[in-house]
Amino acid sequence: MNRWAWPGVALALALLAGALWGADRARWDWQPALAAAQPWRAFTAAGVHWSPMHLAMNLGATALLAWLGWRAGAGPREALAWALAWPLTQLGLLMQPTLLHFGGLSGVLHAGVAVLIWRLVRRSDPRDRAIGLALAAGLLLKLALEAPWRGATRAVEGWDFALAPGAHASGALAGAVAALLICGWTRHD
Repeated sequence: MNRWAWPGVALALALLAGALWGADRARWDWQPALAAAQPWRAFTAAGVHWSPMHLAMNLGATALLAWLGWRAGAGPREALAWALAWPLTQLGLLMQPTLLHFGGLSGVLHAGVAVLIWRLVRRSDPRDRAIGLALAAGLLLKLALEAPWRGATRAVEGWDFALAPGAHASGALAGAVAALLICGWTRHD
């Protein structure tokens, strides 16, 4: 049962995305102006997608992250950290008030990657630690190249939705903080 906690969070995210596909986006997406009055949007925004391509890309990444976490032996504590980072990811978007609407799994997926990195770098197996450090370097490079400080959204050639780099940075930070709080500093095998 412990090995299924991490894929369980991934499944919950995928089910939310499926349930909200075709729903009134303005009712469920993240809107900073409504954060205090409608706090559920910190959860539901992850399920809102702007196009079939956006949904397909995020569901594919969700499946990959579910598999990676399962292979790394991410357990209930890591799953709890990822679940905690879910709403915290959207709350971090308050730092970009020009992002008036946000939807998608990408921020929460970046949170999951950060939690998974935390798990791997604390393993006693040098190979696991090396994989975790490589993932961390890749994530930090990706975030730096996306340059979330340059604006709330960015068009990407060939994509039919705008990228929100701040959501990726917010998710990675939320995942790292949640992992620290839930999983602690101790090393795991």
